[in-house]
Amino acid sequence: MPISLDKTDRKILELIQSDASLSASEIAERVNLSQPPCWRRIKRLEEAGFIDRRVGMLNRKQLGLNVVIYTEVKLTANGRQAVGEFEEKIRSFPEVTECYVMMGRTDFLLRIVTRDVETYEEFFRKHLSQLPGVQDINSSVALSEVKYTTELPLGLVQ
Repeated sequence: MPISLDKTDRKILELIQSDASLSASEIAERVNLSQPPCWRRIKRLEEAGFIDRRVGMLNRKQLGLNVVIYTEVKLTANGRQAVGEFEEKIRSFPEVTECYVMMGRTDFLLRIVTRDVETYEEFFRKHLSQLPGVQDINSSVALSEVKYTTELPLGLVQ
């Protein structure tokens, strides 16, 4: 049976997605609960699948990963039969940080993070262009980052 989210649950999720390092007692204080019921709510939210995982966000530029490239991939008609194989291979590339199946003129949209354009070209030549069933690849380099967040718009959740 799906659980419904109340205002306190949404606030807990908001706090966790903005800072996963917060302890249950810190969260409890911010949502005006004592620690035990807050901890139980967090556990319930995890068990229900609302909290997928907690991670630390790294600064890609500080690490020298200065280039973000968005790549559209179109498969051949025969390549569509091997979608699973394509997806499995894409999952194995650490440079690909996001991959979406698309509706429209392309089949996949990839977000690729790399050091520089030369490193992307090497990845393109050795890996991406060698995947079976690929008909067309169109890449765009992001010049600057206007907004980047992993926080979901919880105000839209009912």
